[in-house]
Order: sequence, then structure tokens, then C-alpha cells
Amino acid sequence: MMADVLRFRKLLMPLVVFGLAGALGTLIAEWNTDYTYFNEMAYFDNYAIAFSSALIIITLLWLLMGADFFTNETSRSEHAALTLFTLAGGITMVSFNNLTLFFIGLEILSISLYVLAASNKRDLRSNEAGLKYLLMGAFATGFLLFGIALIYGATGSFSLDEIAGKLSEGLVNTLFVKVGVLMILVSMLFKVSAAPFHFWAPDVYEGAPTPVTAFMATVVKTAAFAAFYRMFSSCFSVLHQDWAVVVSIISAITMLAGNILAVFQKSLKRMLAYSSIAHAGYMLMAIVALNEVSPGAIFLYAVAYSLGSLGVFAVLQGISSQSGNESIDALNGLGRRQPVIGVFLSMIVFSLAGIPPMAGFFAKYYLFFGAFTAGYSWLVLMAILSSLIGVFYYFRVIYALFKEEQSGEGQFEIKGAYLMMLILAGLGSLLIGLYPAWVQSLLS
Repeated sequence: MMADVLRFRKLLMPLVVFGLAGALGTLIAEWNTDYTYFNEMAYFDNYAIAFSSALIIITLLWLLMGADFFTNETSRSEHAALTLFTLAGGITMVSFNNLTLFFIGLEILSISLYVLAASNKRDLRSNEAGLKYLLMGAFATGFLLFGIALIYGATGSFSLDEIAGKLSEGLVNTLFVKVGVLMILVSMLFKVSAAPFHFWAPDVYEGAPTPVTAFMATVVKTAAFAAFYRMFSSCFSVLHQDWAVVVSIISAITMLAGNILAVFQKSLKRMLAYSSIAHAGYMLMAIVALNEVSPGAIFLYAVAYSLGSLGVFAVLQGISSQSGNESIDALNGLGRRQPVIGVFLSMIVFSLAGIPPMAGFFAKYYLFFGAFTAGYSWLVLMAILSSLIGVFYYFRVIYALFKEEQSGEGQFEIKGAYLMMLILAGLGSLLIGLYPAWVQSLLS
């Protein structure tokens, strides 16, 4: 934030990168230590360390993809500060052990994102995206606060451990707790853009600058799901039978709605928005199952999905920055002109669609296996049906890549940081696909 005042703008990005690398190193050094901070309000167990490390690595990769976002804008120091604030909020969300700290982390993340979504001040769509996100986010925050207040009123504590203890002992007013859990559930479903609270996502994703959309679809969604699972697997696991039915139905609706609506999209950016909704439905299966497979499965899926999304958004940003075109047709013939782009983007699309041997296939396998062993076979069938629908619109991207060009096309190419990001995402998806058990075992 002080880069312009103290005149070290040239050192801004190296400072950000080395700072994130240092934070990643200190996190990894705490593996298997289970440290607590701030009077046990923050708890850095392996779950928190793994997700925090993933968030930092994804952010480092995103900085490579979003290089133009910082070099072409006059306010790059503000953008860098807001990005790091968002990341700090996300790390707080994955390591909280107290509902107060969770709320603080969520607001740090959300408020920074409201500004980033509207950061392109000359674009009406960006202003609309920021305003819609702010209004809907404030509405969801109200539900969250009401839910936390009811939980506190029933248990007399914000600590996850104390709430879980009192619920297991049956010493609380269960009506207050159930209504509180329902309100918190509504808020969390909004944050992860699950149906029927998903209507904001397509407009915000499409209107926000493409690098911001990529950041929302990766870092923000990963942090939100990590916090969602941490809360409901710890203090609300006693009430699992009460809320699991609701979440399972919402998971099925979200998968179907996201994939079906994505089929009809002509804009690649909007298609990715509905795809993001569908992937939220898949990840909800881990929360529904709530067994020993779930933590590793949701972590593997978040990493695989984030890598795939970064790769596709890198290509989208490379195309839109040259032509201003964000439609699927903008990809026409790109794979013929640049075979490297065609190969690596196809690999990433295979991963997002869940085609072996890419990471997305094994990520879905572990989610489906966890839900099946927990007795939700009907939900697994719905997920398989939804995945088949997803294959259709994902393969439209591959078809466009190798489609014969029309006149007037082929005036641009993907190179530089965008090409590097695409290759790294493709190789990462393949490597995780070859060794999925290692990634999954980190949290199992």
C-alpha cells in the first residue's frame, strides 16, 4: 500500500513474491506441530497448513497469469494490497477455531473482493459486478451473524471445541442451535455459489476483470470450502443427520443447474461461471459424506479445479486482451495455429471434465467414493449424470480449438506469461493425476 508513497514501485512485485514464498516456507515448517494462536482462536493443524499452502501457491501462479493486471494499471500497488488482504482473509478462514475469527477472516476476504470486482472503473459491467457482489454479500453476512448469535445464545461460546462439547452432551437448546446452523448454512452456500444462492455468480464473474474472476474462482472458492468443511465437520457434526439431507439435495440441484445452464452459454467466461457452480455442487458431496475420505477428497478437488481454472483463464485473458472477445468462438483454430496451446488446453479441459488420467478424474473419484460409502448412492448417480452433461460443453472448447478457421480469425496468439501459466497448469494437472493418492493422503 505504501509503494507509491515510499517510491519503491519497481520492487513491489518481487516483494510480494518473496513475501509469499517466505510465508509458504514458515507454514511448511509447522507441519505436524498443531500450533494454536490468539488464545486458541486460530488452530494450525495439518488441515489448515495444507489449505493455506495451497492458497499461497495458487496465488503465486495467479500472479504470473495476472501480470498485465498489475503492469497496465496505474493502481497496481492498491491491487497488490487488496490481493494480499484477500489471501490473508482466506488463510484466516481455513485456520479458525473460533466463530469470531471466522467472521473476521470472511469479511477481510469479502470486502477486498468487492473492490477488486469493481476495480475497472471505466467498465459499466465491472461496476455492476462490484455492486451486485456487495449487496448480495452483505445480505449473506446478515444471515451469518444471526446464525452465530443464535449459536452463542444457546451454547455461551464462540469456540468450535466448546460448542461441539456442549452439543454432544445435550446441554443446549437444540431449536436455537438448529436455526442458527440453518442461517450459517445459507450464508456459506452463498459464498460457494451453490443453488439456489448462485444467481450472483454469472453476472459477477462476467463483469469483473478476468484476472479477478480467476482469483475468485480459485483462491476464494478453495478458502470458502475449506472453512465450510472445517466448521461443519467439527462443531456441527453432532447434528449431521439434521443438515446432511438439506445439503445433499442442494448438492444435487447445484450440479445439475450449473452443468445444464453452462451448455447454453456462448461466452467462455460465463460458461466458466456456471461450471464453477457445478464444481461447487461436487465439493458439497464431501461435506455431506463427512467421513475419513472427505478432507483429502475436498483438498484434492480444490487443487485440481484451481489448476484447471487458472489455465483456462490464462488463455481467456490472453485472447480478450488482444481482441476483446470472450466468446467460445474466439478459440476457433487456436489449437491449429499453436499446437502447444491446443495440447495443454485440451489436457486442462480433460481435467475439468473428469477424464482420466488427469487430476480432475481422480478428484471426482474420491468425492464419489466418499459419498457412496456414506450411503448416498443416489447422490453419486446424480453426480455421474451431471458429469456427463459437463463433458458436452467442455468438449465444445476442444472442438473450437481445432476447428477450421473462418476468414478474419487468427489475428492473435497466446504467448509469454499466459503460455507459461497454461503449461504449468497442464503439467500440474497431469502430475497430480498420476499421483493422486499422495495429495489425497495429506489430509486423510
